[in-house]
Amino acid sequence: MIIGVGIDVVPVDRFAESLTRTPGLRDRLFTAAEQRTPRGAPRSGESLAARFAAKEAVAKALGAPGDLHWHDAEVCVGDHGRPHLEVRGTVAGRAAHLGVTSWHLSLSHDGGIASAVVVAEGPGQAPVSGGEAG
Repeated sequence: MIIGVGIDVVPVDRFAESLTRTPGLRDRLFTAAEQRTPRGAPRSGESLAARFAAKEAVAKALGAPGDLHWHDAEVCVGDHGRPHLEVRGTVAGRAAHLGVTSWHLSLSHDGGIASAVVVAEGPGQAPVSGGEAG
């Protein structure tokens, strides 16, 4: 059953300017692992903007509570370069409260825009809606 869906878009240039203008912002928003590629190189502005969009989309999928910590939702890269979420702390607590047991994540960046879609899923079947019984 789908518990929540979140989507976010981020203008890459504007986000990169914010990272340059505000010392420490990169460290406040991203874990050390998120800031680097699997080979250890710094991530591009597009890649970081997509990861930021993912964190915003996670918050939206969870109902946008104001007490989530940025580092408690981490975008990781799995086999074959597929991104996935690892949650802990405040994000894991809110997800457990809502019954979230799995996450689906899609990231994209093109034309100066980074985007992310997050689906929070839990056990059970979605309620049947619409129509009229017999």
